Amino acid sequence: MSVITVTKENFEAVVLKADRPVLLDFWASWCGPCRIVSPIVDEIAEERSDIIVGKINVDEESALASEFSIMSIPTLVVVKDGRIVNQAVGARPKAQIEALLNS
Repeated sequence: MSVITVTKENFEAVVLKADRPVLLDFWASWCGPCRIVSPIVDEIAEERSDIIVGKINVDEESALASEFSIMSIPTLVVVKDGRIVNQAVGARPKAQIEALLNS
């Protein structure tokens, strides 16, 4: 499945009403570590049909970034049943990102 660009307009439908876990990647185009994480997140999205993967550009969606209290990027957040169940800040290898989904 491909990555979904999450905005304030589609947030409820994509994240809160999701029928499976959602991995959110909070990022910005000027962020070096975000450019490291982005292809890994894309790869996970292609490999796993049991999750939804969304990306939130913090510059374009500052309200969502604020709602999630994002202070540093990249920040990865796992949402299940409309609640945050896991979160990590900073660039991480694929295995650590996948581990966020399994806890």
